[in-house]
Amino acid sequence: MREDKENCFALFWRLIPNQSYQHMTAPISVSEFGAMPDGTLVHAWTLKGSGGLEIEVLTYGGIVRRIMAPDRNGAFSDVVLGYNTLEGYINDACFMGATAGRIAGRVTGGKLKVDGQVYDLLINDEPNHLHGGPDSLNRKVWKAEAVEGDDGAPSLKLTYESPDGEQGYPGKAYLSVFYTVTAENHMVFETKAVVDRTTPISLTHHSYFNLSGEGVGTINDHRMEIASDSVASSDKYMTLLNKLAPVDSTAADMRQPTRLGDVIPDLWEQHGDLYWLGESDAPKRIARVEDPASGRVMEVITDCTCLQTYFSTSFDGSFGGKSGRKYEQFGAFCMECEGYPEAANVDGFGDITVRPGEEQHTTTIYAFSTN
Repeated sequence: MREDKENCFALFWRLIPNQSYQHMTAPISVSEFGAMPDGTLVHAWTLKGSGGLEIEVLTYGGIVRRIMAPDRNGAFSDVVLGYNTLEGYINDACFMGATAGRIAGRVTGGKLKVDGQVYDLLINDEPNHLHGGPDSLNRKVWKAEAVEGDDGAPSLKLTYESPDGEQGYPGKAYLSVFYTVTAENHMVFETKAVVDRTTPISLTHHSYFNLSGEGVGTINDHRMEIASDSVASSDKYMTLLNKLAPVDSTAADMRQPTRLGDVIPDLWEQHGDLYWLGESDAPKRIARVEDPASGRVMEVITDCTCLQTYFSTSFDGSFGGKSGRKYEQFGAFCMECEGYPEAANVDGFGDITVRPGEEQHTTTIYAFSTN
């Protein structure tokens, strides 16, 4: 059903670009956001659901630049960090709001095993390969077209053809990312991948959230709950050791609602952990975050095997974002749903390998509500 709608809508959008489509079932608009150094235009697409949730997505990096969500009084605020200019994103080193991959997370030593052959991926987080490399999907301009989601929900399809050998990965990969905004105020992030050679794919969404509002203080008073009893062990470089450790009696134990300011100081490097969620045939609720000040709640629903948390530890107040307010340490949190980064190299941690003739499909939902 989705494919039929995509084919029809693709032709329509090519014929009538760069204008507002509020008369359509799915309210979507698009505008120019800037130009790359080589002159390639970058566009900003705005999707507004019938429930009021509104997101803005850039064709550069598949980046979510803005999420407008209501608080308990119905007032809307932007709840993700970001920049006002394309230059801000080009110079960004934090994967701000980006689609990250081909493999999200850290691949040990940049060594990737596929069908008995070892490939050397580019190292960009010594001694490991992180989020697809130094010039990966978050640095590319994706093609975009509006499609209609289920029940007429506004949806955007982004596509990128990753060539054989890009950042060291074997095979050509045809990647699609869908952003959909539902009437229930859900932002749905879907990925699809087909390949011409066997190769691993594991994409993630990398927004920095603050449910009080972008640049509004820290997330210390946010309450986080994660339905996982184990995390992936790692060394001082966050190199994965390919074994799981129980969260019992550790700061990583968030099986009950936990005030972040009470546990972040006790996390290793105050960073965050890679939680093991297990394999699932369908998306399941795995996390909930609540901001008592605004009443905003965000639940995370995914069919991925892992959740990487991160608490903007490296931010130091030296740079600001869209509002002009400085981004301070612990001013945001990330909830990166992904496959286990070393799954292609070791057994027992799920499967992120895509083979010719197959289509990989993942779904992650960020569900916004109020308490």
